[in-house]
Parts: sequence; structure tokens; C-alpha cells
Amino acid sequence: MERKRLVVLGAGESGVGAAKLAQKQGFDVFVSDFGAIADRYKTALNELNVSFEENQHTSELILNATEVVKSPGIPATAPMVKALKQKGIPVISEIEFAKRYTQAKTVCITGSNGKSTTTMLTYHILKNAGLNVGLGGNIGQSFAAQVATEDFEWYVLEISSFMLDDMFEFKADVAVLLNITPDHLDRYDYKMDNYAASKMRIVQNQTEKDVFIYCEDDEETQKILKRTNIKARTYPFSIRKKIENGAYLENNTIHINTHLNEELTMSISDLALQGKHNIYNSMASGIVAKVLELRNETIRESMGNFKNIEHRLEFVAKISDVTYINDSKATNVNSTWYALESVGTEVVLIMGGVDKGNDYTMLKDLVRSKVKAIVCMGKDNKRIHEAFEDDVDVIVNTFSADEAVQVAYHLAKKGDTVLLSPACASFDLFKNYEDRGNQFKAAVKEL
Repeated sequence: MERKRLVVLGAGESGVGAAKLAQKQGFDVFVSDFGAIADRYKTALNELNVSFEENQHTSELILNATEVVKSPGIPATAPMVKALKQKGIPVISEIEFAKRYTQAKTVCITGSNGKSTTTMLTYHILKNAGLNVGLGGNIGQSFAAQVATEDFEWYVLEISSFMLDDMFEFKADVAVLLNITPDHLDRYDYKMDNYAASKMRIVQNQTEKDVFIYCEDDEETQKILKRTNIKARTYPFSIRKKIENGAYLENNTIHINTHLNEELTMSISDLALQGKHNIYNSMASGIVAKVLELRNETIRESMGNFKNIEHRLEFVAKISDVTYINDSKATNVNSTWYALESVGTEVVLIMGGVDKGNDYTMLKDLVRSKVKAIVCMGKDNKRIHEAFEDDVDVIVNTFSADEAVQVAYHLAKKGDTVLLSPACASFDLFKNYEDRGNQFKAAVKEL
């Protein structure tokens, strides 16, 4: 019998992980990347004896596939993806592929904002409670690579809308939808409905035995829920109203009740993650833990001692009574809104970079009430000037992290916060958002 041919498009973390698992499962594997492949991934593919190509897609080597696993970064409009679809060759995501080969249960977390934080917090709670649990998806090590080499009983997966678009048979045992706000609309014909429908794929294939956790306060979620048939048990969370079965906030105390065991209560001042948006993130993780019937003491302890991920509202230093915060992961306007909302002092805001057609309107009120100066860091800051010239007295242009930090240092007074929260991608001056965050931190340490 001829071996099935599996072609992997994109040789990043998910692609190389898929190749590893496919090879273990006896496929004839080929990896193709339209760009250059990073050295560590080339080394990994060579060690696996998997053939690959870079800087091109060779049709003859790809269009003979039985099935194709595509990196989430490649849009459905890419010529090679179109050619595969025309030939009727199935194109799936790494997550879809990996799930076929594991009996492990999954907690899948999606949303426009907060998913990395919520995924990490949920993983932290489950691991501390003694579950045999892995962490993957859009974060950390590839899910497929772990299915090939580990033996976890649970996985907490961060799932982006791009991944969901290529998931068909996959089912989440516990699905979490945090929020739906405009992001990546360029991949969805600039239609909010298309993007929302993509996010809602998180509940596909769920049955009455499964769980769906969502934010009752989120407008777009409410809209799409009216058009979606949900079979799973649902647990909403809200900070505006009392929820019988789920989580709510009352007198600065979170209440979580799943009616499987006793109610969990916790003061928001005891949460490791501060700020309104993090109350939502903590509630979502708390419901997951309660649904899995973990002990209240364990959940409280984990929600109190969690350390947030790097580059997301990360405390860097306090110098001359000015606090420096690195939120380089804020690559869209919404993330910057959350960052500003969580800071309780006057702010010198460092922002800018590659603007994805941003609409800055939603930031105007917060900027007017909290921001004393904006330090732009990017090659073209025209749109930031236009957006905020009436709201802030000082807007300065800078062209490096060093320069931006120096300028911010001189603009900040005692008790202020210098916040790097760019609202833009980083590719004009930096390799990626991590590089931008690291350069910011290094510049702060030099002060």
C-alpha cells in the first residue's frame, strides 16, 4: 500500500510540529515554506529526515498531496491554497491534524484580546492542581509536536480565528470565547460578521457533554450567539449583572458557581492580574477550573500567585517614582485600550509602528483623561498625530526604543507611568513585538 503524502505549508513552530507527528504516523512528509526557514527549524527537519524547500512553493511537490496542513499565517487567498482547493485536496490546521492522534481532552480559548493571558492562567491553575496537562496552540510548543512526544491527559490551547478557519472535525471539550472586537478584518473581507462567525467555530461539533464559557457583557458575542445553535452546557461571566450559573462580580468580589460543587468567591484585590479586563480573564479561567471540579483553595491560590506573560502589561522597573510597563504585545488598538484602562495613574504613552488601518477613535476618551504625552516610535506617525492632536498637548516622534525611553523619561513626573503599548505591528523598526519589548526593557535598564 502506498504511503499517504502529507504536505506542510509553512515551516514555523506549528509546521515543524505537524511534520514530526506526521512522520511518526507513517506519512510521506514534505514541508514547503514560501519564505526563508529559521535555522533551528531547518535543523529539526534535518534531524527528522524530512525533505523540505524554502523561498518557494513547487507545485509538482505539493499538488500531489493526500492532505495539506497549512500554517495559520497563510491566508486562504494565497495562490497555492487556491490551487489545492481547486484540486479538492483537503487543507487543515495543525490543531485539527494533531487531535486525530490523541485521546487527551482540550480546553480551547479564543477571543480578540486576552487569550494568551487566559490560556497561561488556566494552564497554571490546572498544572498546580496536579492535572497531567500540556500547553499549546498559538503559544509555546506546537500541539502536534507534543502529541508526538508527550502523554498528556489535558491540553490548554490558545486558538486564533485563523486556526479555527481550518478546523472541521475538531471538538473542544471546554470552549472559551472571551470577546469579539475588530481585528484582522483584512482576512475577513472587512466584515465583522465573517470574523465573528470564524470565532464561533470554537463551539462546532460540541455536544451536551461539553462546556462553552463566554462573556455575557460582550456585544458582538451576544449578536452571534442569537444566530448560533449551542448544544454544550453554557457558563456566562459578567461584571455588570448577577449570573446564576457562571461568574459575576459583586462588591469587588468574584462569585463563580457551576452547581457542581460549592461556590468560589475571591476578592479582586487578591487576583494576581489587575485591571478590569483581567477580571474577565480570571473569571473565565476560574469557571474552567470549577467545571473540572478542582478545589476552591487550589484555584484561589493559583489565581493569586500567577505571573503574567512577557510583553503583556509587564512591569519593568520603577525609577525616580515613575513606573515603566512593557505592553509590546499590544499590536492592535483594542489591546492598547485595555492597557490604558488598567493603569491608575497619568501616562506617558509610547505607541506607533506599522498601522494596520487602525481606527483610533475608541482610544480618544482614555487618552484625553489619562495621557499627558504621546511618544511615537515608528517610521510614519502621521495618523497618530492626526488622531490625537486635539486630545494631548505633547506628541513627539522618535525612531528607536532608546530614543523613545529617553524622551518619555524627561516627560514623566513622579507618580506617572511610562507605558509602551504600541497599538501597531512592529515590523518597521523591529524584528517582532518581542524584539521591540526587549529593546524597550534594555533602554529602561540603562536609565
